[in-house]
Amino acid sequence: MTVATAPAPALRIGPIELDAPVVLAPMAGITNTAFRRLCREYGAGLYVSEMITTRALVERNQTTMRLIRHHSSETLRSIQLYGVDPRTVADAVRMLVDEDRADHIDMNFGCPVPKVTRKGGGAALPWKLDLFRDIVTSAVRAAGPIPLTVKMRKGIDDDHLTYLDAARIAEDAGVAAIALHARTASQFYSGHADWAAIATLKEAVTSIPVLGNGDIWSADDAQRMIATTGADGVVVGRGCLGRPWLFGDLTRALGTPRPPRERRESKRAEPVDATLGFVARAFRRHAELLVEFFEDEDRGCRDIRKHVSWYFKGYPVGGDLRARLATASSLAEIDDLLGELDGDAPYPGESAEGQRGRAGTPKRTALPERWLDSREIGAAASAHLTEGELDTSGG
Repeated sequence: MTVATAPAPALRIGPIELDAPVVLAPMAGITNTAFRRLCREYGAGLYVSEMITTRALVERNQTTMRLIRHHSSETLRSIQLYGVDPRTVADAVRMLVDEDRADHIDMNFGCPVPKVTRKGGGAALPWKLDLFRDIVTSAVRAAGPIPLTVKMRKGIDDDHLTYLDAARIAEDAGVAAIALHARTASQFYSGHADWAAIATLKEAVTSIPVLGNGDIWSADDAQRMIATTGADGVVVGRGCLGRPWLFGDLTRALGTPRPPRERRESKRAEPVDATLGFVARAFRRHAELLVEFFEDEDRGCRDIRKHVSWYFKGYPVGGDLRARLATASSLAEIDDLLGELDGDAPYPGESAEGQRGRAGTPKRTALPERWLDSREIGAAASAHLTEGELDTSGG
């Protein structure tokens, strides 16, 4: 007699088993509970919170405490932390564990935003090897049984690469996985991601999963990245802006096959026919979830405004209607405006594909004074760290 066995997970991060090797990248002002819930409705994966500042978390800042809340449907609660002080980071991680607020914790060492890097945080921090080691080691210890991962960039610029040294330190410290956004901080989001760096990292790190991030605009891109780099999975950021159903495409392309009954009952088995009506319904659902998240209809409808251009990119939606959607202040008003659309308009193809969100231009990374003089943190550099944990979340 043949005994049926459960299919192997597509990706394992510590004790976490994922049906698809896909992670939603934290994005400031985007990956709140509402957006994470929406993405989960389309496909499998790990959906990470906005970047949370450890000092604000330890001090129980009201906005930060709202951002770490998860809906009951979020069965895998994932939070990304940003910090520059090992003790504060450990306290924040311990708080999440002791209060049972997370099933997975990620550490941000990839943010290129000047207000973060000029204080020695984000993508600037791995340059200081001792500081990086102290933060990651203390975070892993505080996390205990909760898997802790790190996300980083290649380095500050092409002359100051940090990812291989940092990855070896993180692997030795006991992190559960490493994700690499294959750009430097100075690139911001411009140009093309250097997938060859992901392949190099995969060769160097052998005991834990390596995830690739950068230029995943479609399921085909994700398949190519994994095939060419050997990465164990992909991290998706700007590619899902206005396209939460991308996670359905990724699940079908990369996910673990399920038994026939589960496939019949799963929405993920249905191919996406992204007509304008389909997109309008996704937009409306997003707005509804934002209203629920903020517990305020006006605020939720104001927050969806920034998503208008992403959702309707390439579709026959006139400028006047887009402008009115971007000023709507109630769900009823949004319903009336969406009712003016031709729901049968087909997916426009190439005009709706490709890059989404702002790429920016290459720029010199803002750093603390004399930050690059040494790979070790000194007294002068340490002074900057007292201001490094901003009272802000996201990045």
